[in-house]
Amino acid sequence: MATRDQDVPVSTEQGVLVREGSYGTQVMTVEPGGAEFIPLNERHGRPIQLFWTWTSPNMEFATIFVGVLAVAGFGLGFWEAALALVLGSAIGGVTQGILSLRGPKYGVPQMVLSRLGFGYWGNALPAGLNAVTAGIGWFAVNSVSGALALNVLTHLPQVLCLLIIVLVQVVVAFFGYNLVHLFERYAFPILTVIFLIAAGVILSKAHPGASHHTFAGGFLLTFGASFGYAVGWNPYASDYTRYFKPDSSRRAIAWWSGSGLFLSCALLEIVGAAVGTAVGADNALAGPGGMTSLLATPLADLTLLAIALGAVSANVLNIYSGALSFTAIGIKLPLSLRRAIVALGFGTIGFFLAWSGLHNAGSKYENFLLIIAYWIAPWLAVYFCDMLLRRNPDETLLFATRRTNWAGPVAMLVGMGISIWLFSNQTEYIGVVPSHVGSVGDLTFEVGFVITAVVYLGWHFVAGTGRENTLAG
Repeated sequence: MATRDQDVPVSTEQGVLVREGSYGTQVMTVEPGGAEFIPLNERHGRPIQLFWTWTSPNMEFATIFVGVLAVAGFGLGFWEAALALVLGSAIGGVTQGILSLRGPKYGVPQMVLSRLGFGYWGNALPAGLNAVTAGIGWFAVNSVSGALALNVLTHLPQVLCLLIIVLVQVVVAFFGYNLVHLFERYAFPILTVIFLIAAGVILSKAHPGASHHTFAGGFLLTFGASFGYAVGWNPYASDYTRYFKPDSSRRAIAWWSGSGLFLSCALLEIVGAAVGTAVGADNALAGPGGMTSLLATPLADLTLLAIALGAVSANVLNIYSGALSFTAIGIKLPLSLRRAIVALGFGTIGFFLAWSGLHNAGSKYENFLLIIAYWIAPWLAVYFCDMLLRRNPDETLLFATRRTNWAGPVAMLVGMGISIWLFSNQTEYIGVVPSHVGSVGDLTFEVGFVITAVVYLGWHFVAGTGRENTLAG
């Protein structure tokens, strides 16, 4: 693992594809390559930078809106909502820390590591899903929240605000890894100070004991939405640790990535729940204006600016990792700038999708959060089960195009299919169980995880496979 220090691409059935070009610590140079191995002479960075890398992108209205949905959408009381939000964020933070650990060791993005559990071509299932949900779906969701905030602040046309937000995001993601990390670093203190002050004011105006009417299954719906939001970052985890040196502190990597994600999500989601108790449901669900109506004008304007900046912080990760996931599918793009070109394409598609979502964003966002959890939970089940079976896999398994592990995609599809059919609970489709027993909420991701794990482990138990650590093994 992590033994190559040359810049020469090597591509054979039993070899490792090494990223071409020279990049190092340069910021205003476009990062070459795509989802290939990062050579040792290109490694740099410290684990502490993961704290702001995973804090800054959650300092935005999309995070706050998860808490708003809990109270204004699902009818939970403040304390019940806070518990569901903290639990969902905590699980996402823990898994983020675990997933981040393999980046320095293997020097590849998260969706290349996913090939261990899915095989080279079977991995097209999760990598393709992540490319779409990250580079296009999440990109559109966050672009809408940033554009709406900029619109309230400047009164410019919404479409123009959206265009401004998208252009900044695409430029940062186009240049790549180093500029992404630098952007998150400098956005961090601005976002943290503004949102902490705003949070203090909003929490002081909240009504935790306000009467409420909880919808059937509201707690589990909130838990699922919060979990979906946090684990939406999981398929990106090692994308931002793969440039670290192999001897980087594992404890520091897990701590800084997990805590950054958890603290930012839990805090702002709880603030969102407070907004839901302080203003009417319609006002809370309408967009950033409901939140900023609780603030004095100067602070409200700063908060709107921070919401726009936070949306950019989130989307430079979404479009960067979405592009990496697309290149990890295995489609050959004979360009040294393949990742950057894909990022530009995703940004264009995401702009038009966000444009269509400027109106009626609330219900679309709720559905999107739940759908994210529907596929990521089964993917996590395959990934973690494979880690259990395969303790120290060789890096050549990641690039062997003829290597298969059909237990992964089959188990994931079975887990998704059965769990969605039985337990999905969203506006577009209500599964068999919640349609008869509404109090169960939405158990899709929990059931999907368990079914996928059982199928994956059972497959390898029966076949006597799954523990091979080398191609010859």
